[in-house]
Amino acid sequence: MHISPVLWQFLVKWLNASALFPREASTIAPYADALYFFLLLITVVGLTLVGILIFGFSIRYRKEKHPVAVQVEGSTLLEATWTIIPLALFLIVFVWGALLYFRIYNPPTNAMNIYVVGKQWMWKAEHAGGQHEINALHVPTGIPVQLTMISQDVFHSFSIPDFRVKREVIPGRYSTVWFQATTPGTYHIFCTQYCGTNHSAMIGEVTVLTPDDYAKWTQESTSGMSLAQNGERLFASMGCNACHSGSAAARGPNLAGVYGSKLQLTNGSQVLVNDAYLRDAILNPSQHITAGYAPIMPTYQGQISEDGLIDLVEYIKAMQTNYRVQQTLTTSTSNQAAPTTPGVVKP
Repeated sequence: MHISPVLWQFLVKWLNASALFPREASTIAPYADALYFFLLLITVVGLTLVGILIFGFSIRYRKEKHPVAVQVEGSTLLEATWTIIPLALFLIVFVWGALLYFRIYNPPTNAMNIYVVGKQWMWKAEHAGGQHEINALHVPTGIPVQLTMISQDVFHSFSIPDFRVKREVIPGRYSTVWFQATTPGTYHIFCTQYCGTNHSAMIGEVTVLTPDDYAKWTQESTSGMSLAQNGERLFASMGCNACHSGSAAARGPNLAGVYGSKLQLTNGSQVLVNDAYLRDAILNPSQHITAGYAPIMPTYQGQISEDGLIDLVEYIKAMQTNYRVQQTLTTSTSNQAAPTTPGVVKP
């Protein structure tokens, strides 16, 4: 279906100016709107056609003109027409909607990843560089952005109407959605799933910046440590490096370069190591035992916060060698073995 660009811009600008329709501020928005207007068009045409037929038949076959009912024989051509045309329209909408769905929920491989944690009643965004935001999200224009989201309590739903994106945020499981912002400005964030007493207050703002302004914002807003660096400290403090050192005698599998690979489990199955797998393997290790290793890893369920899990996942994703793991392990062992002189505080 082709719509004149001039007519399309007039329609969109009129709807925006009249506050009847959100702005188009992402690359996916025009495609979502085209499907919406197509549905609106066939609905109006169908409603008009049915209304005209009802009105016409009520006049033509009224009691005064036909006091005695007359049997009207069916028409195969007519029945085929009113069956085939609606079926064709439904199939067009189905295929169109399916293509749009897969386009929205399959992010590009080069998308910038931002974690979003939902909880009653706030949104927390965590950038890879260590920037943290509450009920706010800063993104650049012209760059695909993937949101990896999870809830700490109940079901939520993350929605940015101006970007035409909406995704359920579920406890205990990552969900993703992506967008590419096109116009600098400020846009609303809503929770569109009822989540308790202050559901209506679970709102926020997306601030879209030019790439240069976004780079400036990241430099000014950093906490000093990236998510991966926080994950490295947590990895060492919890003793994970004792088993996952990467050495031949290690009791746990080598994690360097494991992200994105296929892993063989003891039950014979293969799994893709992604964010969801890493998170679940930390919390439920007995369900993800790597082939060749004993099931000795304890569960960390209830011991690590959702923020800590994100840090660990980012650290493992970034881990390409075991040099830093073995270095921290050696340092930890040396500190434990060093003798302490009475009256002297060990540095």
